[in-house]
Amino acid sequence: MSTFGDIYSVFWVDLRNMHRHWKATIATSLVLPLLYLVAFGYGLGRGVNVGGLDYLSFVIPGIVGLTAFSTSFNGAASKLHVDKFFYKSFDELLMSPVRSHSIIIGKSLIGVVRGSISAIAIYLVGLILAPTLLVSSLFFLMLLLSCFVFSLFGVLIALVVHTHHGMGNFSTLVILPMTFLCGTFFSLDQLPAVAKAVLYFLPLTHSADLLRATVLGLSFPWLSFVGLLIFGVAFFIGCMAALKKSSV
Repeated sequence: MSTFGDIYSVFWVDLRNMHRHWKATIATSLVLPLLYLVAFGYGLGRGVNVGGLDYLSFVIPGIVGLTAFSTSFNGAASKLHVDKFFYKSFDELLMSPVRSHSIIIGKSLIGVVRGSISAIAIYLVGLILAPTLLVSSLFFLMLLLSCFVFSLFGVLIALVVHTHHGMGNFSTLVILPMTFLCGTFFSLDQLPAVAKAVLYFLPLTHSADLLRATVLGLSFPWLSFVGLLIFGVAFFIGCMAALKKSSV
């Protein structure tokens, strides 16, 4: 019970902070996904079919995955980064008797909450635009898994990057390319085999596959499920190592 209590204590501080600014937080996280939905789904995608599916139905799960990715990552990374360098409160947390794994999970949960809310909001809009999309419990489970993995990724980057400039560079060089290349807006089957194999080394590719399969009634991509789990474990281990180094 002490582990759950520690996780809750770490998470509660971030949740209270989000509660004060929740309207602005949700609104800003929905702007880009909605623009993508209008521009790619309703603009460029009219009359286009992908693998026998109309483009709007194809792209909505990708945009949901993209929303989960960007909001979960930024929600966890930015909050931890601010705590480290602006409020200086993270050092106090490290000196507390809270265990390392509780700190990591607690800090990642704020990203899960923000990512889940934003992604579900986009999904509900998508259901209005494309009523043929399925609603299933498996979709929500895969969404939560995706948000948790992306939040762990955000915590890891916030722990290893020590400047605001570095965070900006990482977003530009890594996060932005992942946004457009991981099968969110187009089918990876259109790419050469080598490029497709490279993109499957990125977590967003697996999330997009899982979410697309669960809302379109396609066969469940077990390879992507296992891949996303592996990424989650790798990010968690990386967080533990980085946190241990920070504590020394």
